[in-house]
Amino acid sequence: MRRTPVLPPQHGAWAFLALPVVLACTVARPTWWTAVLTVAWFAAYPASYAGGRLLRDRRPERFRRPFALWSALAAVPAALLLLRFPWLAWVGMMLFALVAVNVRYARRNNERALANDLIVVTECALLVPVTWAVSTAATTVPMPGTAPVQISVLTTVCWLVLTGSTLHVKSLIRERRDPRYARASRAVALASVVVSVALAVEWGLPQGWALVVPFVALAVRAFLVGRRPARAAVIGLVELAMFGLVVVAAWVA
Repeated sequence: MRRTPVLPPQHGAWAFLALPVVLACTVARPTWWTAVLTVAWFAAYPASYAGGRLLRDRRPERFRRPFALWSALAAVPAALLLLRFPWLAWVGMMLFALVAVNVRYARRNNERALANDLIVVTECALLVPVTWAVSTAATTVPMPGTAPVQISVLTTVCWLVLTGSTLHVKSLIRERRDPRYARASRAVALASVVVSVALAVEWGLPQGWALVVPFVALAVRAFLVGRRPARAAVIGLVELAMFGLVVVAAWVA
């Protein structure tokens, strides 16, 4: 009998969850509420995974307990956050709409679709301004013009990094036989370097130039990593190192 996984098997997803929180904390000092948000955010992921398996697994009853466990762990800090920051209800509705699309893909047993992955990337990127707003005790939904320009820049940085990583990893593992993914990965990596220059100017020079460095490294990675077959663990470690470089660049800037 197969054991029911308590944690999702996609280990790289945890780095996706952590990146927006850490990037926001390079601008806003973390507080107790930052920790509460992080707990809710991290617990929501295994809850959503178990929920997806409930919809399409041959033995959905195996995932009822994990779904109940993680949903409860996410609900408690989420309720505390809503009491303290009522504007999070609007953010919740936006995320609910995006998650509804994820659920639709799960029902079709097509969670690995690129469009679904990009929706997940967007959900992660949106957490950058949310984390900043919670950390600074903002009283309204963080929108362009109400948040510092650095937060808008880091939201874009997060989206570009996660999109590039998604395409790169797909081109090396699940879609390695489809050359279109490798081409798309390299095209996005090169385009991101160009965009990073504009983001550096928006951030403010000369400090903003630090943001260009990780995107140059990501572009080099897109062209060099994958020339020879690599184990999934090696690919994951390279991506983790790239994420770390992005965070360091944000701190330096």
